[in-house]
Amino acid sequence: MRLVVLGAGESGVGTALLGKQKGYEVFVSDASEIQEKYKNVLLHHGIDFEEKQHTESLILSADVVMKSPGIPDRVPLIQALLKRGVAVVSEPEFAAQFSDAQWIAITGTNGKTTTTELTYYLLDAAGLSAAKMGNVGISMAGQVAAGGFDYGVLEISSFQLDGIRDFRPHIAVITNITPDHLDRYNYEFENYIASKFRIARNQKETDYLIYDYDDPVIREGLKKYPTRATPIPFSVKEKLEQGAYLENGMIRFSVNDKTMDMDAGLLPIEGLHNKKNAMAASIASLLVNVRKEELRKSIQHFQGVPHRLEKVLRIGGVEYINDSKATNVNACYYALEGIKKPIVWIAGGVDKGNDYMELMPLVREKVKAIICLGMDNTSLVDTFSPVADLMVETYSMEEAVKVANKVAQKGDTVLLSPACASFDLFKNYEDRGEQFKAAIRKL
Repeated sequence: MRLVVLGAGESGVGTALLGKQKGYEVFVSDASEIQEKYKNVLLHHGIDFEEKQHTESLILSADVVMKSPGIPDRVPLIQALLKRGVAVVSEPEFAAQFSDAQWIAITGTNGKTTTTELTYYLLDAAGLSAAKMGNVGISMAGQVAAGGFDYGVLEISSFQLDGIRDFRPHIAVITNITPDHLDRYNYEFENYIASKFRIARNQKETDYLIYDYDDPVIREGLKKYPTRATPIPFSVKEKLEQGAYLENGMIRFSVNDKTMDMDAGLLPIEGLHNKKNAMAASIASLLVNVRKEELRKSIQHFQGVPHRLEKVLRIGGVEYINDSKATNVNACYYALEGIKKPIVWIAGGVDKGNDYMELMPLVREKVKAIICLGMDNTSLVDTFSPVADLMVETYSMEEAVKVANKVAQKGDTVLLSPACASFDLFKNYEDRGEQFKAAIRKL
């Protein structure tokens, strides 16, 4: 069997290693230059590869193709493969067939990384044999090749779900669904919703789907894309018979035959959205029999996720917060909502068809200045210039932080929460967040 891997990043190289381990003839092709660290892995394991090109004769001869999630189905090469009847799959689809682990797969527009990290943390703290992987930066295929775990905690994107055929998680989590990546889905929100619900399409009656009951898109989606799995909702607005809900500062759980109360004030991660993330992770933990006492104790020590409402420094009475992971409007909404002090807001980047009007009430109420950071700030400026007391356009992180420092006064918060992708000025959101922190330390 010939396996062709398109894209030599973390998931691609992990898939190549797993494929070779399982006896495939493996070929890796990347249209860009391959990073040195990944190239060295391929060379060390004797895996054939090419970079800066896609040689069709070497690719179209595949029996199965695992493509990078960044490659859309509409590109001519993928269309040619599909026309030939070649199976084009995502990394989870390829990797899961070689593992007997129980999968806890977590998707959603926002909150999936925190929920993934917290779920893994709770399982690991309870002594279960667990591994985290997926969009948290660790290859699922590489973890499967290494083996040695009973529970796989997987962050999975809509792009990866698009390549699902048979993958079946025992526990699926949908944290929320709001418009995002619409440029990938022909600017049709319904296409994006359908993609998210693919996480539950293969589940059985013995499986579970954990979801945000407060999200009307998810509730409507459950009608359009029914699943055989047992649904377990969580809510901060409604009292629920099954699942988790917030009442008088307590999170109350009823999961199968387990009931538990948890003081929401003891959660180390702030914000209403993080209470929801904690609910989802705790439900998943209870479903795999983490003891209530262990869960309550360990959740209090969770440190959160880098680049997500990460407190960096306080300088001259001004707090600097790194929320670089907020790459869409909904994530930015939670950041602005959760901060009680006047905000100097650093925003902008690659606009994915954002509608910023959802943020308007919060901007009017809380934001004293907007520092635009991006090559094209037109949409931000058009939306907020009529209401912003001060709006400045910048084209580097160092410049943005210096301007924010001049504008901010004692008692203010400087918030990097871009609501946009990072690829115009930065390698990724991590690079953007690290540059933000470095610029602050230079002040």
